[in-house]
Amino acid sequence: MNELRPDLARTTLGVLFMAGLILAAFWVLRPFIGPAIWATTIVVATWPLLRKLQARLWQRRLPAVLVMTLGLLLLFVLPVTLAIVTLVDKADEIALAVKQLASLQMPTPPEWLTALPFVGAKIQAFRDEAVAAGAQGVWVKLQPFAGQSVRWLVAEVGSIGYLVAQALLVVVLAALMYARGETAAAGLLRFGRRLGGRQGEATVVLAGQAIRGVALGVGVTALVQSVLGGVGLGLAGVPYAGLLTVLMFVLCLAQLGPILVLVPAVAWLYWSGDSGWATFLLVVSLVVGTLDNFLRPMLIRMGADLPLLLIFSGVIGGLLAFGLIGIFVGPVVLAVAYTLLQAWVGDGTGETAVRID
Repeated sequence: MNELRPDLARTTLGVLFMAGLILAAFWVLRPFIGPAIWATTIVVATWPLLRKLQARLWQRRLPAVLVMTLGLLLLFVLPVTLAIVTLVDKADEIALAVKQLASLQMPTPPEWLTALPFVGAKIQAFRDEAVAAGAQGVWVKLQPFAGQSVRWLVAEVGSIGYLVAQALLVVVLAALMYARGETAAAGLLRFGRRLGGRQGEATVVLAGQAIRGVALGVGVTALVQSVLGGVGLGLAGVPYAGLLTVLMFVLCLAQLGPILVLVPAVAWLYWSGDSGWATFLLVVSLVVGTLDNFLRPMLIRMGADLPLLLIFSGVIGGLLAFGLIGIFVGPVVLAVAYTLLQAWVGDGTGETAVRID
């Protein structure tokens, strides 16, 4: 017993030291964890595209990395910059519109709108109440919400520089991963094999497939929906179509859909009397709003052969637990846990649902 105590103490202290060292490393790298996760997701999802591009560029990696990096700059940094420039350019118009709110007259709603069942009478009652109270009365009711909106906008504007820096960091990390992707993948496979043998290696492969499936299913679907919705907004003449397109993209990533932007735009066009373009945008909204029902499952199946309910639960749960980055972290965690549970239920045979050949 006396001979075992020093070994037990040494082992315990060694484990505690390694755990403390790992926690300290994560603490030091904390500002880079979010961008690193985004960069890893982008690289894993677009790696086949890099390989095809490299084959077309005489099997040279550097030109392919430069082209992919330029594409990421155009996709991530340019939209943020354009949004900031648009907000700055339209700042005077926004301020003037806020000052003119007190003098606005409540328009008369169309007859078809007030004739709608359940909501038509409420719309008419709201309009009559607003007219009776006058513009000043309406402004008094809206002022608390306006104050909250201003405070939120000031806070967000203060973080714009940080957002641009994070986007640039994502692009830089992605470029480094593109350049040394095979080395990083081999290291992860060795790490998984060291932890759990063939089962651990298959788990690493599964994580990569889950990342690719979610990136294709969630990211590409959000991009297609927002682009089509933005084209519809632009053709219909809706103001600030560019900013609304960016907002649609964020809402689609958050699994809320583009309808939250398109439906108010359709209502605004009908309210303005432009029924033709309003009907056009309504058709576009129906198409874009239902596009994800078949596009997302198809794209997810291209990346990972996993239950759609598991992927969807991981997206929603990860978003609520970790924020926007949880869209990709959540499905990966559930996919790995699901596969390990399958292997354990299979009487410890070590078989998995993922092939690593």
